[in-house]
Amino acid sequence: MSAPTGTRRPRSAADRLGLPALRGHGLFVTGNLIDSVGNGMLLPLGLLYFTEVLGVPLARVGAAMTVGQALALPVTFLAGRLMDRVGPRRVVVWANLLSAAGFALFLLARDPWHIAAVYVLVQAGINMYFTAQRTLITHVTRAEERRAWFAFTGSLRNIGLAAGSAAAAGALTVFGNGSLRWMIAVDAATYLLAAACFAALPTTPPEREAASPSAPATRSDDTRRYLLLVAVNLPYVLAQAVLAVLVAVYTTRALGLPASAASMLFVINTVIVSACSTVVTAHVAPKEPRRAVAAGYLILTVAMAVFALPALPRAAAVAWVALIAAITLFSVAEILLGPALSELSVSLTPQAAGGFTQGLYQFSWAAGMVAAPALFTLLLETGPLYPWGVEAAACLIGALAAPALRATHRHRRRNQS
Repeated sequence: MSAPTGTRRPRSAADRLGLPALRGHGLFVTGNLIDSVGNGMLLPLGLLYFTEVLGVPLARVGAAMTVGQALALPVTFLAGRLMDRVGPRRVVVWANLLSAAGFALFLLARDPWHIAAVYVLVQAGINMYFTAQRTLITHVTRAEERRAWFAFTGSLRNIGLAAGSAAAAGALTVFGNGSLRWMIAVDAATYLLAAACFAALPTTPPEREAASPSAPATRSDDTRRYLLLVAVNLPYVLAQAVLAVLVAVYTTRALGLPASAASMLFVINTVIVSACSTVVTAHVAPKEPRRAVAAGYLILTVAMAVFALPALPRAAAVAWVALIAAITLFSVAEILLGPALSELSVSLTPQAAGGFTQGLYQFSWAAGMVAAPALFTLLLETGPLYPWGVEAAACLIGALAAPALRATHRHRRRNQS
C-alpha cells in the first residue's frame, strides 16, 4: 500500500548531512580518498627527499619542480582528447598509473633535470586525473545529485590531503629522514591502489538529449560562455593557492607570528570544509550554481580584506582574531564555490563535459597553480597588503560576472520516464 498523500518519508541522517546516495559507490569513494592521500604526501615528501636525502639545494629543487609542472600543462588538452576516445574512467586509471610511475622514479633521480622529469610525470598524472574526474562523476552518479557529489568528493579530498600530510609528518617525526625512501614507495603504491579501484568501477554515460544541429551563432555563444566560466574560475584557483603559498610567508614574515600559525589555519580550513561541505551545499547554498558562485566570491572578497587587516598600522594586536575570522570566511566561500563551479564545468553548455572543454577548464587550474607562487611572492615583496588587495579585486570581478553563467541545458530529462 502506498503512503497516504501528503505524508513525507522521515529524513535520514544522510539527508540531514546532505550526503548523496553512497550505496553502490564504494569503489568510487575509496578511489577518490586514496588518490587524495597520495596527493597530500606529495609536497612534503618530494621537497624533503631531494633536499635532505640527496642534498640538492632547495632553490634548485624548487626551480626543477616549477619547470616540471609547467611542462605538464599541455597534458590537460591531451587528456581531454584521450577522454573523448576512451572515456573518463580509463583516463583516471592511467592518470594514477602515471603518478605512481613518477613517484617510483623519485628513487632514481639525482640531478635537477631528473627532478624536473619526474615532476613532469607526477604532474601530468595529476592534470590527467582532474581533467577526467569531473566527467567521471557524471558517468557514475545521477544528475540531480551531481552538486552533492562534487561537495562530497571535495570533503573527501580535504580529508585525504590532511591524512596524507599527517602520515608523512608522523613518519618523519618517528623514524626521521631515513624513512623517506620507503615512504615514497608507499605513496607510489597508493596511486596503484587508486588505479585498481577506478579500473573496477562500472560506469554508465549520462543520458543526453537527442542531438540536434546547432546554429553557428549558438555554438559561438556556448564557447564564449564557457570561456567566461574559465575566467571566473581563475580567482578561485588563486585563492586555493593562498593557503599553500601565501599564508605561511605572510604570517611569519609580515606579521611576525610563529611558524605554527599557518598550520593552525590550515587545520581550521580542513575541518570546516571536510565537516560542512555537504550540509551547506544541500541546505544553505543557493540552488542555482551561478548564484552560489556569486555569493561565494562576495564572501571571499571579505575574507581577503580580513586577512589584510593585521598588516595595517597599529592592527597587530588583532592578528589572531582577524586570521581566524578570515580563514572561517575563506572556508565558507570555498564550500560555496567549489561544488558550484564544478557543476557548471560539466553543465554550462551542451558540450561542457567533453574532452576539449574539460581540458580547457583544468588548464585554468594547472596554469593558476604554476603562476601563483611567483605572483603572490612578488606582490608580498611589494607590500603585505598587495596580494590580498589584488585577490580581493579579482574575487569581486568574479562575483559580478557570475550571473552571466546561466546553464541553458541542465538536466531536462530528469523527470522523463
